[in-house]
Amino acid sequence: MNLLLENKINSELCNIFQKLELDDKFAFVKVSDRADLSDFQCNGALALAKIMHKNPREIGTAIAAELEKCDFCESISVDGPGFINIKLKNDFIAQNTDAMADDARLGCGITENPHKVILDYGGPNVAKTMHVGHLRSGVIGESVSRIERFVGNDVTCDVHLGDWGTPMGMILSEIILQDGNLDKVSSYDIAQITEFYKQANIRCKEDDNARENARRITAKLQGGDEQYRRAWEHLRNESIKAIKANYEQLDVNFDLWWGESDAHEACGEIVKIAQAKGISEVDAGAQIIRLAESNKPKPPVIIVKSDGAFGYQLTDIATIKLRADDLHADEIVYFTDNRQSLHFEQIFEVVQKLGIAPDVKLQHIMFGTVNGADGKPFKTRDGGVMDLETLIEMSKDKVRQSLPKPDEVEGYGADEINKLTQQIAVAAIKFQDLKNTIASGYVFELDDFAKFEGKTGPYIQYAVARINSVLRKADANGLQTGKIILEAPEERALALKLAQVHNVVMRAHTDKEPSIIAEYTHSLAQVFSTFYNACPMMSAATPELAFSRLKLAKLTRDILKLMLYLLGIEAPEIMLKAENK
Repeated sequence: MNLLLENKINSELCNIFQKLELDDKFAFVKVSDRADLSDFQCNGALALAKIMHKNPREIGTAIAAELEKCDFCESISVDGPGFINIKLKNDFIAQNTDAMADDARLGCGITENPHKVILDYGGPNVAKTMHVGHLRSGVIGESVSRIERFVGNDVTCDVHLGDWGTPMGMILSEIILQDGNLDKVSSYDIAQITEFYKQANIRCKEDDNARENARRITAKLQGGDEQYRRAWEHLRNESIKAIKANYEQLDVNFDLWWGESDAHEACGEIVKIAQAKGISEVDAGAQIIRLAESNKPKPPVIIVKSDGAFGYQLTDIATIKLRADDLHADEIVYFTDNRQSLHFEQIFEVVQKLGIAPDVKLQHIMFGTVNGADGKPFKTRDGGVMDLETLIEMSKDKVRQSLPKPDEVEGYGADEINKLTQQIAVAAIKFQDLKNTIASGYVFELDDFAKFEGKTGPYIQYAVARINSVLRKADANGLQTGKIILEAPEERALALKLAQVHNVVMRAHTDKEPSIIAEYTHSLAQVFSTFYNACPMMSAATPELAFSRLKLAKLTRDILKLMLYLLGIEAPEIMLKAENK
């Protein structure tokens, strides 16, 4: 059920526009830029004036005269060159808010065109420790996946591991160099595997022979060499265990744990299709597909390297074919940092040339970097790239400073405090990220992001916990929620803010932009705080007013929890604070 106030007003506006023989595509309102003047405004008269060559104020006045007849309008005015200001009756807003509170979806509708969406986020490489650079992809992707599911789409999330390229040959060649063979590979854990990769990376940068040997082993691995495959499987499995542990801490989830290797057979099919269509050619022993150049040079895509191994871009192209053929995708969305823009331009163009996913919408959403106070990518004190696990532990340590120690609060031993620490630390990390637009980078403020006040995740969690406390006390005193009555301006402002939730969710869905939800969530918590301070609930003047305010509080709590869920954040029932912290 869509209980958006705008839709009810727009429906009436549409009838008025048709009655006045005006183009009804302009018959819509938006939340007013001046809350002191009105609740909503319609700017259609200005657009119509340009088309009809009339005075916009004259058109606006005619529309306003009809709006004044509507039973839900408190007052109508025309300001400036023709802005139509609409103030709604309190009873009308209250009835809508009551309906939202009784609706299982809290007034949020679903998309008109549900379809199959594949989200590709995460993208960690096998044999490497996850670092802070992996944070945004997982956090953003998880939030978008929850939003997409909530609006009614069929969503499949794929981590898409980097597990099949030259780095695999580099590690295997380094192990052979140090151990003499691959017999000990099955004993190595992720820390040892990562160290082999670091050493291999340095060696291959400095030694042409080492680099060539790594390429040769990669080709043999991809060609099916049993010894290399067995060793590779262990590297992959150990890496996935470590990757899953990191993502579990952040509550980032995937339906598929596919990697580049899963597209190996499809890579061969792509090569054959390219040859059959005559769009590939041999250049210096490699098979390539040239791309059209417009405003900037666009390098060709290497599908088969001169040593016979598949090019790394080919696996992404082949994976799109698998997602179209096997998963029946209508839309595929990738989340990576902005350095991958050219890569996706190339593979999307090749996919179009090949005709392998003709009805699939392909989208690459780029995000900025997580930076330190110096504005550069976030690093450790010694200048290295910070491990993701280290960042999470730093966040937990910061949160612990604000919480009581185990058993200082009755019922909260070590397990309960550790769980609360985890919930608040993850909220702090995720909200710090998601309150920024995806495209922009941001500075990771360790000293500020975990505070219980300000634009932070813990602030929102605390708002939920405070409402939980009020509702528990009300229940203990036999107070219930009842029909909503709007008398105080703070009650009215809260009800109007709550009514925006459908619009917010749909904008976040359309734009694939969780920051829209983060911004609304923080704003809603602030509006509730004003209401909380101005409108006593337990000691309201009448029982009816107390019941109304409790219902407003409960609806606010439920919407805040929903918004936090869509951001991938848990809402603890109770929030604790250490004394003097």
